[in-house]
Amino acid sequence: MPSLFDAAEFAARQAKALLVHERLCQEYGAPFRFFSQKDALSELVSAVLSHRTKNADSHRAYQQLRARFPDWEDVRDAPVAEVEAAISPCTWPEQKAPRIQAMLREISARCGGPCDLAFLADMPVAEARAWLESLHGVGPKTSAATLLFSTLRIPAMPVDSHHHRVAQRLGLIAAKIGPDAAHDLLSALLPPDWDAQQVYDHHEAFMYHGQKCCYFQAPACGRCVVLDQCPYGQQRLGRAS
Repeated sequence: MPSLFDAAEFAARQAKALLVHERLCQEYGAPFRFFSQKDALSELVSAVLSHRTKNADSHRAYQQLRARFPDWEDVRDAPVAEVEAAISPCTWPEQKAPRIQAMLREISARCGGPCDLAFLADMPVAEARAWLESLHGVGPKTSAATLLFSTLRIPAMPVDSHHHRVAQRLGLIAAKIGPDAAHDLLSALLPPDWDAQQVYDHHEAFMYHGQKCCYFQAPACGRCVVLDQCPYGQQRLGRAS
């Protein structure tokens, strides 16, 4: 049972998260158009390919994989060397090829045959995420991205490196909290009745801010629209009280 201080602190963080959301959405032009029209299984594979890979390279790897293999069952059953060659533009194709094939085999075994993951739409968000994260190699970011970015449009919030950095600097999460643990903490700050578009806007707005202003090195604090909410930026500019 949280203490009154903990409850008050949570309420303050939640209010800050929503205020920052409003400002960043206005700054970067929300609502944002969903960038992906992939089904859930395709989005899951795409998310695995994107791990520590530039967007352009992971996109090229995904396109080459789909061009080489018409169906995910073909990818599952192909010689691993052929899959590795198809995804060569991404980082560590020698690791991702067998990982993707093992994941597809596990999904097929659980579903009793080809499976498009459409059934996840009938689960509560937490249950759908748990199902995905029970697959070997699937963590919180991948599960949330699969549910939100795919045509399922389920309101699960992924936290990428930009989102994580902005949230830490704002004090929405502690500095010691890593990206995986941040998913539950940052998701809890959002209204439970938000739909997929609102959750997507929240993630995209934080991500854009990390890309366009709150840089990893030399952040542009002087033009930040949420500087008054950011202890890191105020301290950096010598404005802390």
